Amino acid sequence: MTTIKLPAHYYQQFDADFRLDVPAEGYGGWKTAEIEIAWKRTAVVVMHAWDAGTREEYPGWHRAVEYLPRASDICRTVFPPLLSAVRASGFKLFHVVGGGDYYKSYPGYQKAVELAGPPPPPLERMEADESLKRLQQFRAENVFVGKHNAEDVKRGLQNLDFPPEATPQGDEGIAENGHQLFALCKHAGVNHLIYAGFAINWCLLLSPGGMADMSQRGLMCSALRQAVTAVENKETARRELCKEIALWRVALAFGFVFDVDDFITALRATKVAR
Repeated sequence: MTTIKLPAHYYQQFDADFRLDVPAEGYGGWKTAEIEIAWKRTAVVVMHAWDAGTREEYPGWHRAVEYLPRASDICRTVFPPLLSAVRASGFKLFHVVGGGDYYKSYPGYQKAVELAGPPPPPLERMEADESLKRLQQFRAENVFVGKHNAEDVKRGLQNLDFPPEATPQGDEGIAENGHQLFALCKHAGVNHLIYAGFAINWCLLLSPGGMADMSQRGLMCSALRQAVTAVENKETARRELCKEIALWRVALAFGFVFDVDDFITALRATKVAR
């Protein structure tokens, strides 16, 4: 089986040194090693790459979701060489979508629906009474997204589309949930997904088709450092600390972290060799 050799970043979460004031400072921390990944068993996943419009079009959405400019910049600068290399090499490429129906006319989505078959029944949900609705309303107005931003966010989500740089081509698989993504993976023989997209500490971890979902189905889930960004807060945004913590979580709980340039180089070298 053809393999790709490339540097992988992993996190050594041992050994705590109890001679130190902070025992965790004895952990090995971030390390890098050359590993091999199986060509036929691995796919790149672009998740929740959205054209979110401009700040002028949806000012409230951009006020509430401050990472949108970073995501747009990644789409413009990182995705073109990355996805070009993936497609040129013949490496498998899937897309995970969410919100609206902007993707439903693509052949890759119809393929996923056919492979997956009927969806499983949804989880039973607790009916919201008036007390819960009041709490939810308070959070919507005071936590996220803010009452004055809600209409812009609603309009933006109603007009979702793929950005030009991440629009699926041909019959590349498109999944809207883990049920469909698993069907694509099973059909292609994939057991390792390498994620790009937005946001690494939110959708890529916890949304349908994200890492928590897919790892429960037996797949390894890794990430491309330069092809993701994170939901940040007032205290973390300057240094993008939430992204760093999320990448640590990926390396600890799900898979590996790869650099985009290393991945592109490995794809090109493997294309020549195979």
